[in-house]
Amino acid sequence: MRLSDFWRLMDDEFGAHYSRSLAGDLVIGELGDRTALDALRAGIDPRRVWEAVCAVQDVPRERWLGRDLKPRARSRAE
Repeated sequence: MRLSDFWRLMDDEFGAHYSRSLAGDLVIGELGDRTALDALRAGIDPRRVWEAVCAVQDVPRERWLGRDLKPRARSRAE
C-alpha cells in the first residue's frame, strides 16, 4: 500500500481533520506503542498501520479495504 492510499483511507473513514489528529495522538500497542505517524516514520508498512488503526478503532472489516468508488470513465484514447 502506498502512503497516499493510507491517507485516502484514513480521510474516507475518519474525515480529513480527525484522521490527522487520530494518526498523531492514538498510541497503538500492535505498532510497538507508537502512533500511526510514528509507525509510518519508522518504516512500518502503511497497510499494517491502517489495519492496526482499523482494529483499535473497531472499524468493521468490510470497510478495511475502503469505500467502493465508481470507476472513472475511460476516454476513447485509452
